[in-house]
Amino acid sequence: QASQEELKAAYRRLCMLYHPDKHRDPELKTQAERLFNLVHQAYEVLSDPQTRAIYDIYGRRGLEMEGWEVVERKRTAAEIREEFERLQREREERRLQQRTNPKGTISVGIDATDLFDRYDEEYEDVPGSSFPQIEINKMHISQSIEAPLTATDTAILSGNLSTQNGNGGGSINLALRRVTSAKGWGELEFGAGDLHGPLFGLKIFRNLTPRCFITTNCALQFSSRGVRPGLTTVLARNLDKNTMGYLQWRWGIQSAMNTSIVRDTKTSHFTVALQLGIPHSFMMVSYQHKFQDEDQTRVKGSLKAGFFGTIVEYGAERKISRHSILGATVSVGVPQGVSLKIKLNRASQTYFFPVHLTDQLLPSAVFYATVGPLVIYFAMHRLVIKPYLRAQKERELEKQRENTASDILQKKQEAEAAVRLMQESVRRIIEAEEARMGLIIVNAWYGKFVNDNSRKNEKVKVIDVTVPLQCLVKDSKLILTEASKAGLPGFYDPCVGEEKSLKVLYQFRGVLHQVMSADNEALRIPKQSHRIDADG
Repeated sequence: QASQEELKAAYRRLCMLYHPDKHRDPELKTQAERLFNLVHQAYEVLSDPQTRAIYDIYGRRGLEMEGWEVVERKRTAAEIREEFERLQREREERRLQQRTNPKGTISVGIDATDLFDRYDEEYEDVPGSSFPQIEINKMHISQSIEAPLTATDTAILSGNLSTQNGNGGGSINLALRRVTSAKGWGELEFGAGDLHGPLFGLKIFRNLTPRCFITTNCALQFSSRGVRPGLTTVLARNLDKNTMGYLQWRWGIQSAMNTSIVRDTKTSHFTVALQLGIPHSFMMVSYQHKFQDEDQTRVKGSLKAGFFGTIVEYGAERKISRHSILGATVSVGVPQGVSLKIKLNRASQTYFFPVHLTDQLLPSAVFYATVGPLVIYFAMHRLVIKPYLRAQKERELEKQRENTASDILQKKQEAEAAVRLMQESVRRIIEAEEARMGLIIVNAWYGKFVNDNSRKNEKVKVIDVTVPLQCLVKDSKLILTEASKAGLPGFYDPCVGEEKSLKVLYQFRGVLHQVMSADNEALRIPKQSHRIDADG
């Protein structure tokens, strides 16, 4: 965002600092020549709108790319960015051709009613009958992949297998989707399975207005009993920035009318729904609170009441790794009983484990379904997940350090050379600031600080940046913009991949001040709020 005037001012200042003629020592003169050339190269790039636009988009590597000589010199920075975005879209389309976007779900139903609600009959003659029997009574596996055919056409292949109490079946479906315009798309579906006959379906999506859309899905299911048609239509509208309203009409095997309002904000998700249908009519209210922490913790609860009975559900979910989210929900209902549902989302795969505990409302089942997962989670988090994530982070940091070791060594040598070349200028700046009772940098450190007792075993990794920071002082002011401070003259990154801060102890008008700033945080000193209380 720097203007041409700001670039010229910075260029002149650094040229005066690094000019080879200002240094008589042969070693310092050599280092000054190298840094002076780097400054000159940087100014040549940034002072030309075309090369500056290329650098903004591609970085240093873009300047080394061949072919830029064919770009018309009269092109503006905006035109170059537009050209880059066009090329980027083409690359994305090529990547789209190769992407399959796999999605899958594995569900394993577990019957654990023997733990809380055993039958009265005792099979004393059967070996092991005194132990509760936990069984897997149903399983479901589904998988789908997408194959982009063109920029507007996509083929979707999906299949599923299900089994319950020894009986099961499966089906396979093929859908062809075409984006007809920016306002809508259509999809044809063909399916077949061993439990049902062929299936033919048509789905249409259309934006009616910028705030309203409609989806219609009609299907024909062929079976030994004849043809069973079905039709589902959903009309949705944005009620406000965070709220959607839905109206759904379903005709066919289970006809129903449903209306719902969904409000989704940064900190909460609220849903209220009402359905009138055959055989099920119900009313449902659910609420989810989103905590603003790094683990993306969420707690939720819902109440659902209808002709089938009443169900109360409550639970929580939390991010346990970069791509994994673990959740648990307790379901208490009449006449459904008590169940515990455990779900793990890993990237685009979902693993679901519903555990049925009892057919009756037993306080013991509710207690263990609530407390048991919490105890197991916190134990696993402390003993397994946390150590694993810490070790994984260390491996990634170590790999990053190895990959950047030579570059960091070069940056370190450049920074040390820059500090040596700054000594004379800093001496003059300090004399001028002392004469006016201005800004004197007493001490400054940059890197990783460890202040938390829980991290006392971690190593402090900081470098002294007192001289380069004093060199940036002008008219008793120091202004740093929102960017990593590792790129400042005389700085380098002492701890690649880790959080860094800048700690400054400075004197202004004879009074000591202190401030600590995050790596990418803007900093302006002096400030009254940085003043160190003499009583402290």
